[in-house]
Amino acid sequence: MLQKLTKPVSLWQLSRGIKTNPQHVHFPPFKQPMMSADSFKGQTILVTGGATGLGKGMATMLSSLGAKVCIASRNEKALQDTCSEISTMTNNKVFYYSMDIRDHEKVFSVADQFEKDHGIPNVVINNAAGNFIAPSERLSPKGFNTVTSIVLQGTFNVTSAFGKKMIKEKTGGTFLNITVSGFKGTGFVLPSACAKAGVDAMTYSLASEWGRYGIRLNSIGPGPIYTKGAFSRLDPGGEGTNKMVDQLPVGRVGEVEELANLACFLVHPASSWLTGQRIDLDGGLTNYMGGMFNGLSVITPEQWDMIEKMIRSTKGS
Repeated sequence: MLQKLTKPVSLWQLSRGIKTNPQHVHFPPFKQPMMSADSFKGQTILVTGGATGLGKGMATMLSSLGAKVCIASRNEKALQDTCSEISTMTNNKVFYYSMDIRDHEKVFSVADQFEKDHGIPNVVINNAAGNFIAPSERLSPKGFNTVTSIVLQGTFNVTSAFGKKMIKEKTGGTFLNITVSGFKGTGFVLPSACAKAGVDAMTYSLASEWGRYGIRLNSIGPGPIYTKGAFSRLDPGGEGTNKMVDQLPVGRVGEVEELANLACFLVHPASSWLTGQRIDLDGGLTNYMGGMFNGLSVITPEQWDMIEKMIRSTKGS
């Protein structure tokens, strides 16, 4: 049996080999950073929506891998707390910018300040989002616009502000957009479905247009990955998660660190020939939902024996 640690130990300290406690501690392998400690040394990275949830997870892993990480969101207190937390975990200073990405002028102002403070970023991760569940007949124009202005307009604002600087200064760069798995939309989250589809289209379009400037754009379409903020609005009763798991071939929801590892791969300079792509990280959900007979996975071997007998007994057409 494992003994209790004498003091709190972060996953990132353990995975980076920092001496904390000689006792052996087990962690799930998929929570470990898959790159070496200095993989992003010399890289400056901006993560929008970086104070919480998926953005915080990506920012944490990138900082643990040596990147100079800057996070942005509207909540300055959350930004301050997250910067302090990540810096303590990774021993790398993390910076923040308070901005509402819906505000075009504010975004461009922050981009100017960012260039003065850190230069032009090597990587921008567009992660900031907003969403809630509702029957579409109950949606107001304000409700629809609230989500689309963050997800679609906000992503454009950030991409435009920093992309123009990359082009002007001929630095090149990488954008990673966090969208959603599946390509054909889904009911009850209409504004987000429309906006995320638009962000994917933006990814494909700008990858074709800006490749000549040395700018890459890709997106990740996550399936259900638990974060407190998102699930409080998308599964407030707590019942939907179990139904999601029933539809996932791998039998579980995803982990934030799994998304972070994929993000690190996509934005790393070694992926310089990968652009204009979306990767669905969803435990096989998209493929499962697209197959007419995939639900038969719940049938037991004994039931299959009965079905086989029924099929064999069928005569003619």
